[in-house]
Amino acid sequence: MPATRSRRIAVLDAPSNLGLRPPTPSTVPGCAKAPGALRDHRLLSRLNAVDAGCLTPPRFDASAWRPGDGVGQAKAIAEYTRRLADRVERLWQERRFPLVLGGDCSILLGPALAARRRTERDRQGRGLVFIDAHSDFRHPGNSQYVGAAAAEELALATGRGQPDLTDIGGLRPYVDTDHLVVLGLRADDPHRVELEASGVAMRTVPALRANGVGRSAEWALDSLGDVATFWLHVDTDVLDPSVMPAVDGPAPGGISLGELSQIITTCAADDRCAGMDLTVFDPDYDPDGKYAKALTDLLVEALQ
Repeated sequence: MPATRSRRIAVLDAPSNLGLRPPTPSTVPGCAKAPGALRDHRLLSRLNAVDAGCLTPPRFDASAWRPGDGVGQAKAIAEYTRRLADRVERLWQERRFPLVLGGDCSILLGPALAARRRTERDRQGRGLVFIDAHSDFRHPGNSQYVGAAAAEELALATGRGQPDLTDIGGLRPYVDTDHLVVLGLRADDPHRVELEASGVAMRTVPALRANGVGRSAEWALDSLGDVATFWLHVDTDVLDPSVMPAVDGPAPGGISLGELSQIITTCAADDRCAGMDLTVFDPDYDPDGKYAKALTDLLVEALQ
């Protein structure tokens, strides 16, 4: 029986846009509206999901950031990460399957911290399947400066970067690269070689398709190694812009809706899958709701 059927899905809104830079000086990133847009298309009732509510983020204010300052809005992101980890842990205690709706990719730090806390208690390994067009692996060791946590969350989760985000509770790293698998990366990603050198199992879009999407998903599960559970991170920008342009960082050469659905279905059906987050869908680029409907349909197909 798929994990999402043996444990009822609990949908938790995490509408944080703290990890992004403002699109213009007078606007804020629209991905904070994503949970509401998906709910408008009856996501919860169609999944027969528990409503786990909304974790309201701190106020977005990127006005003071300058190059060289480190990760922007780091104090607010750290606070939100702690609170999100608490909420995810509570859902696990209730034997739910958390479906966390972002928001930007910095929300991954919350579930990653929650999983690391569990590891500290029971000494069992935790893994991460990271589905994203970008590696989000920028850190001070490979870049002149950092700034937007939503382009750096995988580096932060693996312990690379400033301690106020990488070592919350003295639990650095939240994710061990030996138990990390990356799918959907574009072949020209600037940090792909560094990830591979770190021992991260990875398939870019061409490799994913060459080996077959279904087989690649099974390979990802096998490549996690000896873990008790794993988290599934899905950045909507892994989809090709021809089918999903309503994202904050569209990247040509992505996968189709059907391919992503197949990967999510395979991963979520594994009994070790502890939950999933979905990030970076931006309703500001979807005025008629067409892409919100497509994304809702995908989630229902993949998780039912």
